[in-house]
Amino acid sequence: MDTLIKALADKISGDIVFSDAPGKTIKKWRQIFEISQKELAQKLGVSPSVISDYESDRRKSPGVSFVRRIIEAMLEIDKERGYRTVSKYKDLLTGFKLDVILDMREFGEIIDVRKFVRAIDGEMLTDFDKFVSGYTIVDSIKAILSLNAYDFYRLYGFTTERALIFTKVSTGRSPMVAVRVANLKPAVVVLHGIDAENVDEIAIKIAEIERIPLIATQMPLDDMIKALRSL
Repeated sequence: MDTLIKALADKISGDIVFSDAPGKTIKKWRQIFEISQKELAQKLGVSPSVISDYESDRRKSPGVSFVRRIIEAMLEIDKERGYRTVSKYKDLLTGFKLDVILDMREFGEIIDVRKFVRAIDGEMLTDFDKFVSGYTIVDSIKAILSLNAYDFYRLYGFTTERALIFTKVSTGRSPMVAVRVANLKPAVVVLHGIDAENVDEIAIKIAEIERIPLIATQMPLDDMIKALRSL
């Protein structure tokens, strides 16, 4: 477990230190750990307003030493909860990879779904207010043919508050059926390479039942990856 904790701590540290908006990145990771500002402040021995000021950029970016304290505090809280977050992503922290994954990233800050849609030149087929912390682009044919339920779970990266982008889609029904039967649900589903008018009605119905924004886009794959990496 110590190796896993160090791997996650290094990832969080890099995300925050090299972020253009470190306060928003701190907020993102706090939310990934499902820790309130009050909980984090208590663990650090500071006022909740200090955390709020950092996350909203009202206070100057924290130094490396305070960032380290924040990370240690989040990991300590997770330990008290039975390593709920660390253990959840064990395979990813030890370098797990699947050939069905074409690209997978965490954003520096949480992004509103509408900003996400604009970035990929998409069309929303179901409209729900959601926020996105990252994305996974999946080769849908390989995923459907080769992934078991546990592998599908590992597509989520460090948080389920992400967009699952399925490429090589013909109607969108199969990816949405996979989402329907999975225990964990993504924040957003993107059907890539299909016109909105050709999306299967069952796929749209599933998205409505699960209250998941469903997006169709025909933006070229390389252009989409470039656009997402710039967010």
